[in-house]
Amino acid sequence: MSKIKVGIIGAGLAWERLHYPAYQELSNEYEISAVCDQKREVAEDWGKRLGLDLSMDVFTDYQQMLKRQDLQVIDIMVPIPDNHKVAEAAARSRKNIILEKPLGATYEQAMATRDLPYLYGIKMMIAENYRYSEEFNILRQLVQEKKAGEAIFFIYNDTSCFPCGMLKDTFSATEWRQHPNYRGGDILDAAIHNVAGIRHVFGGIENLQAFGLPQADDFSPYAVITVNFQFLSGVLGIFSYYPAGREVQKPSIGLRIFCTNGMIYLENTDCGLVNIFYNDGGHEMIGFKPGRGYYNELLNFYNALQGREPITVTPDMEIGDFRTIYAILQSISDQDIIKVDKTPEYAMV
Repeated sequence: MSKIKVGIIGAGLAWERLHYPAYQELSNEYEISAVCDQKREVAEDWGKRLGLDLSMDVFTDYQQMLKRQDLQVIDIMVPIPDNHKVAEAAARSRKNIILEKPLGATYEQAMATRDLPYLYGIKMMIAENYRYSEEFNILRQLVQEKKAGEAIFFIYNDTSCFPCGMLKDTFSATEWRQHPNYRGGDILDAAIHNVAGIRHVFGGIENLQAFGLPQADDFSPYAVITVNFQFLSGVLGIFSYYPAGREVQKPSIGLRIFCTNGMIYLENTDCGLVNIFYNDGGHEMIGFKPGRGYYNELLNFYNALQGREPITVTPDMEIGDFRTIYAILQSISDQDIIKVDKTPEYAMV
């Protein structure tokens, strides 16, 4: 079977550290046929590394690359404010799309991005790796199977020291993340992963109430947020996200799901183990391989293009994660309880 020809737009850290290693594993399924980055030296460096023709396959203008008739998929990894316009241009050229979350820099852009597959008859996958990860799919299955009984309540804590990475070779070092031109800053960029994982495990959210501690740093309007969730299923939960500091306790609080017959515990997404503690004293561990979300999402999209399976994370699904982040920000601002998914059919889970 012939390989899917892919064009890359944006050859920064997300490409180098997340997508490219997954493509290397899937070299029998995908062929990187063109690369575009607004920095000529970056584009040419990747052109050389990929064995591309520097005069024909390397671009600094994505509009020119989109004229290539042979490209079947465009993988978009650009700053959040550019997500919608680049995705719209790719859709207009009738290319299938892999798009990094979130769908846009505003709710209006996100909704417009969601509609692109319907307007242009293309396939689009949102690269929300938490929904594709082994660990969150294990948690989802355990909850659905009631492995430790009926899920009642969860506590989920995540810390991410954004300032610690600002002067290092990390995602925090990028100027557009340090001074974001979109609502929520790091909360929309990073905490949306946690929200996606929560929604993947527990489904649609009926109500939420959020609190935030304001800060002067540009990267996030709040040093910490904490959110109370009420899910359509009846599950209650508390989520906190602290992007301005560290958690030194080991093991960390992580994600603890309290059930009628025990507790399910994930320390973090890199620990490699999901623990189940039963009320009768029993203990079970389920292993997982960290960081497999990127591989799994590309494999899913390849199979979807071959007609073998549906796309797991569609724009319709991801709009629910975006809407939840905006509901959190609205709740903090209004000091009020916000409805998120009014009825199950709109839950987008």
